[in-house]
Amino acid sequence: MPVYAVTYTYTDDSAGRDAHRPAHKEYLAGLGDRGVNLCSGPFGSQEAPGALLLIQAGSREEAVRHTEGDPFRRHGLVRTVTAREWIPMLGRLATQI
Repeated sequence: MPVYAVTYTYTDDSAGRDAHRPAHKEYLAGLGDRGVNLCSGPFGSQEAPGALLLIQAGSREEAVRHTEGDPFRRHGLVRTVTAREWIPMLGRLATQI
């Protein structure tokens, strides 16, 4: 099944992200338990606020749909969501998919 590099660009509401972070992490962990979220995390502190999620899904649209229940998205803390198909060729992740 294809893998999509889903990127979030966060809004400026860092207090909102702090408030909803536990539920956000729980939601993404649940996707991980289902084999959908392969890996995810925020960009470094020197980068524009956002995150990268590697989502396994049948289509780009399905990958984005998987993120719709994320508390960060439900509470308007994500400005933009993009998804691009990504093909792991080398490394541990490539051998596990």
